[in-house]
Amino acid sequence: MTPSPDLIDDAPDASSSDSTGAPLPSATLGGEQKRSLEQLALLLFITVPFLALVAAVPLAWGWGVSWLDLGLMVFFYYLGCHGITIGFHRYFTHGSFKAKRPLRIALAVAGSMAVEGPLVRWVADHRKHHKFSDAEGDPHSPWRFGETLPALMKGLWWAHIAWMFDEEQTSQEKYAPDLVNDPAIRAISRQFIFWTMLSLALPALIGGLATMSWWGAFTGFFWGSLVRVALLHHVTWSINSICHAVGKRPFKSRDKSGNVWWLAVLSCGESWHNLHHADPTSARHGVMRGQVDSSARLIRWFEQLGWAHDVRWPSKERIASRRKPQAADAA
Repeated sequence: MTPSPDLIDDAPDASSSDSTGAPLPSATLGGEQKRSLEQLALLLFITVPFLALVAAVPLAWGWGVSWLDLGLMVFFYYLGCHGITIGFHRYFTHGSFKAKRPLRIALAVAGSMAVEGPLVRWVADHRKHHKFSDAEGDPHSPWRFGETLPALMKGLWWAHIAWMFDEEQTSQEKYAPDLVNDPAIRAISRQFIFWTMLSLALPALIGGLATMSWWGAFTGFFWGSLVRVALLHHVTWSINSICHAVGKRPFKSRDKSGNVWWLAVLSCGESWHNLHHADPTSARHGVMRGQVDSSARLIRWFEQLGWAHDVRWPSKERIASRRKPQAADAA
């Protein structure tokens, strides 16, 4: 079971080692600190897809977009999105369920194809976020600079993108020792560049083969790779920024996490963020009537197929215990 971030204390960082006592290799290519090459790669992975996203509207207006390209964009978007929400977040970070080994590996690969960074680093950062949520030590709180409007505007930019370029990094050995000590997961995390290249190449390959043309390969790459990655990036980052600045807060949490309904479908249920921070290990985030949570639905199917077990579904009593008094009265 993945340890809860609440159980991670402030003890000095412990170095990971194998059964012989030898230190384990870093779980990411650049280790704990982001080097200049990684910073350059990060800038490239952010700016190029974003420029494609900006160009998408005039290009679609002028040239149109084929059903094949739309299909590639939607399929790879939700493959990566669920890889992040179910895999990186609910499973690897919070241990919302247990998975058989093939599903564990599949979730690690699917999340890596979202192009949001190496698995172990992603999990370590997110566990640290929960430990210090919206307080000093949180890697990406929008309230970092204060509560005035100018400070919040600066904080939203920080929480959305800028924090990723910060040199101060989270200790993977301290916040994700379970993943660092798993050879298969450590290998997938270190192979992030490979999974990124595969994620970007597959839509182009499928588009080219389906149309038997280089133009089909180009448009498949443009819509299914670049535009898809940019859209998924900004939806995911909006959970860090928007969902910690606005939204309804019917549940008790020690931070400013909120539910933002209009992000629910695009975020695969992650934008029901207030419940998540009130009950981090819950396998379902959208627990109220009408709250769409496709990640929870897929976890249910995994459970029914026998691929997942010990799922932490929230009971009515558990949900009620986390409601604010006024919200419980209104219900």
